[in-house]
Amino acid sequence: MPESKDITWHISKVSIEDRAILQRQNAVTIWLTGLSASGKSTLAYELERRLHDLGHANFVLDGDNIRHGLSSDLGFSPENRKENIRRVAEVARLFNDAGVVMITAFISPYRDDRAVARNILGQERFIEVYLAADISVCERRDPRGLYSRARAGEITNFTGISAPYEAPENPTVKLDTGRQSVDQSIAQLLEAVLPRLRTGHTAR
Repeated sequence: MPESKDITWHISKVSIEDRAILQRQNAVTIWLTGLSASGKSTLAYELERRLHDLGHANFVLDGDNIRHGLSSDLGFSPENRKENIRRVAEVARLFNDAGVVMITAFISPYRDDRAVARNILGQERFIEVYLAADISVCERRDPRGLYSRARAGEITNFTGISAPYEAPENPTVKLDTGRQSVDQSIAQLLEAVLPRLRTGHTAR
């Protein structure tokens, strides 16, 4: 809750429905979650390009980029990760309110934190996408050598090594990014996402 009680939530004169009609899309958040090097950023930016080409206003919130600004004051403890995800969800909600489709690329390792994000965004807007690459695949891919540094004790609280990853139990989409090509994963994503963007569609 806000510390100050002398603030008021102001209601826009433009409704969510008005914005959906103007943008010709339902605004949702496509929440990519998975281990480091599972392909989150790669898929996020490829999906951004594909949706743009299809005429959908959208934007990516990437984990590394967010930590350069919005969350530059946070570390990687469970408490800091929780706050990072809360901030991201609040930003995504504002973009959704403005009619923009959001794509987030965050490890977001804890189920409770993802549940908080789902609650902030709303069930009808939250599309959870689990990138289910095995940790051995992620370690082989790792372009920055983070896993080897974590195993050597140079990086603490590293997901999959010294910190847990709690896989989604019932994601909207599960992608086997250890075996699928980028094109195959994007095709599966678009098949699931595009119907949700059509105005008049109601998520079940």
